[in-house]
Amino acid sequence: MAATPEKPASAAPRRKAGRHRGEGQWAVGHFTPLNGNEQFKKDDDGLNVRTRIETIYSKAGFDSIDPNDLRGRMRWWGLYTQRKPGIDGGKTAILEPEELDDEYFMLRVRIDGGRLTTQQLRVIGEISQEFARGTADITDRQNVQYHWIRIEDVPEIWNRLEAVGLSTTEACGDTPRVILGSPVAGIAEDEIIDGTPAIDEIHRRIVGNKDFSNLPRKFKSAISGSPLLDVAHEINDIAFVGVNHPEHGPGFDLWVGGGLSTNPKIGVRLGAWVPLDEVPDAYEGVISIFRDYGYRRLRTRARLKFLVADWGAEKFRQVLEDEYLKRKLIDGPAPEQPVTQWRDHVGVHRQRDGRYYVGFAPRVGRVDGATLTKIAEVAEAHGSGRLRTTVEQKMIVLDVEESQVESLTAALEALDLRVKPSPFRRGTMACTGIEFCKLAIVETKGRGASLIDELERRLPDFDQPITINVNGCPNACARIQVADIGLKGQLVLDQDGNQVEGFQVHLGGALGLEAGFGRKVRGLKVTSAELPDYVERVLKRFQEEREDGERFAAWAARASEEALS
Repeated sequence: MAATPEKPASAAPRRKAGRHRGEGQWAVGHFTPLNGNEQFKKDDDGLNVRTRIETIYSKAGFDSIDPNDLRGRMRWWGLYTQRKPGIDGGKTAILEPEELDDEYFMLRVRIDGGRLTTQQLRVIGEISQEFARGTADITDRQNVQYHWIRIEDVPEIWNRLEAVGLSTTEACGDTPRVILGSPVAGIAEDEIIDGTPAIDEIHRRIVGNKDFSNLPRKFKSAISGSPLLDVAHEINDIAFVGVNHPEHGPGFDLWVGGGLSTNPKIGVRLGAWVPLDEVPDAYEGVISIFRDYGYRRLRTRARLKFLVADWGAEKFRQVLEDEYLKRKLIDGPAPEQPVTQWRDHVGVHRQRDGRYYVGFAPRVGRVDGATLTKIAEVAEAHGSGRLRTTVEQKMIVLDVEESQVESLTAALEALDLRVKPSPFRRGTMACTGIEFCKLAIVETKGRGASLIDELERRLPDFDQPITINVNGCPNACARIQVADIGLKGQLVLDQDGNQVEGFQVHLGGALGLEAGFGRKVRGLKVTSAELPDYVERVLKRFQEEREDGERFAAWAARASEEALS
């Protein structure tokens, strides 16, 4: 909003000194930083910190790192300090950052479109074993995350990654993060359009470009031409979804303003059809709107979803067309609903060239460096040397001859990587949790893995698609609001009145078929110890009460609170 003229002394008192005016939007002239994050970004671009890491910090050690670099700019190169061991969840919101910081880092490897070669995966695995104590988690944004990284080793890790075409550039920070892509782009028999050329051109134009390295907050992107809607487009800041235009043919439907965390919003369609060669222009226009008009005053309102909610789709499209693209977009159709709830490509599937791709499921994305190098060896022996990661913490081996499918499946199963997983192994994901994350309140990865084992033992005949998402805090990195059973970590009281790790339960969220955030039953919280009993009880009720063909989310929407408790 514009500043109001000052009133004379006889008028009402002036506002208190220092009170904000406007939301810090550059496009309306508000360039003065309104918080510490905006100040350190104005003082020095986050991309510049790489030189200091290479020439100063990696040589002088952790204690030499400037605080604004340590907890700010280093994220522009994929580095976060990890949680100091032994700090319980009750202290997460109480301690100062320097009290939570360990002298080790999480390092995120950026994998745009989820595309990997066996050579790249082998290098990722070797780095894990040599520098990260074997850690290497597959994330729900197609990346790989290390832990226990020393600042002294970062330049060498960068050298090894970049030698095989990988990087950590803008894997974190207020930047254009990894571009999600269909893991079967260019190979699936049912693909509407291959978005790979657009991903490559966007990456060339945008990533590492200082015109786009100071955004109000992170900017999440997705591009997929799969009819399975396999990139969670509904919860990205920008998404391009494959559609067939009745006059113009295959192209993309443009969505903006999705996101979860503590203020979840489903993205909105702009009603625009974008041809493949114009996707990078549209992307650049939308990210420029975010840079110029995004709210920079409060970090809690600095995502694109808040601007979209305030403007609405019609105004957003008009600004995009009139101020940035300088042309009108073509009206287009919405994507059709996918035919299956599973969008992870797990299992054996025929490619358009007659070969097969084979998707497999680790436990909640938790692997290790040794396993990744073995996956690379197995994939190289059975495929063409191409692999993919998915947005469901899964992996895929591409280009497998029919004669090799059985052998590959057996080799993966021997590594505890299931090609035909139970619904629980297939549908359970977990964020990093208190083991390493400074925001977390409870443990997640181990809890998710043990929950899978318990449910497989207790409900061996359960055969319905089910998603169980385990999150260590309210920030929803594991997408709790859009899961059949979403578990938000918090401290709860057990039956003896003791404060213990537990979860608030969200039920009936969904993406794709009928996107929505489900429901919370008043007062429904479970301790970590009670979790297997609770999930078993709810799933048994679902089996007893479901109508023919009814999904869990639909049942949860109509079920009584008693049935869900």
